[in-house]
Amino acid sequence: MLVGQAPGQVETGGGKPFAGRAGRTLFRWMERIGLDEARARDWLYISAITRCYPGPHPSGRGDRVPSPAERERCNDWLESELRILQPTLIIPVGRLAIDRFLGSLPLSEVVGKAHEVTHAGGRSEVIPLPHPSGASSWIHQPGNSALLERALELLRDRLLGEADVRSMHRRAG
Repeated sequence: MLVGQAPGQVETGGGKPFAGRAGRTLFRWMERIGLDEARARDWLYISAITRCYPGPHPSGRGDRVPSPAERERCNDWLESELRILQPTLIIPVGRLAIDRFLGSLPLSEVVGKAHEVTHAGGRSEVIPLPHPSGASSWIHQPGNSALLERALELLRDRLLGEADVRSMHRRAG
């Protein structure tokens, strides 16, 4: 289960999650581990912290972060999905989703690591990813690209399994 922040402006018209610029970046990351966009969309249930486009950020750069009240109004949707799906793996994408599952910790302390959490559907492994938006500068700070790479390695291992990973290395080598 992949959990994002909220639909962006592009997604409001098409109904397809991660269809805009951030989605293109996210799926490029997935391709680096051998999971193309079609396969990722087929394998991963994609959800979000809020269900409505929150509007543009007042600065004009990116989307507005949904307010705590907006997040609370949408929380029942996510809780129901967790109860129904009982995911073994959750991939929170971006600060808002990461905070929902792991609390408010610096991204440098949570990205690149696997975490165990208990939620409405039981227990899940959580492997967070930074927000793929161009509005996020976190990825460009020293050491953070290595944390992203480690997170992607963990996802490759969990999503594709050891046999697929060995096969990918043989083809690449």
